[in-house]
Amino acid sequence: MYDSSDIQNNKGMAILAYILFFIPLIAAKDSKYAMYHANQGLTLFLACVVANVVLSIIPIIGWILLPLANLGCCVLAILGIVAAAQGQVKPLPLIGKYTILK
Repeated sequence: MYDSSDIQNNKGMAILAYILFFIPLIAAKDSKYAMYHANQGLTLFLACVVANVVLSIIPIIGWILLPLANLGCCVLAILGIVAAAQGQVKPLPLIGKYTILK
């Protein structure tokens, strides 16, 4: 499904997708592998923004859960970076099934 030369040539872009998801959208838009990880990075970014906004609005309980949500975002980013570095096309837990970019 994914070309091995595409994976080897775009591992750096795939890793970068979890830090700055828009860089692979600009620099490696022809790579199916980089675009997959850019989608995962964008989905993670949006999920983290929503979690931060919602939990910051909810008094006390939300404020207690906010650091845990941010820790979860960091863990998911690390899982994505590791998968990208290993050349894997593996969806992130919980949010990986959603596709934003086509």
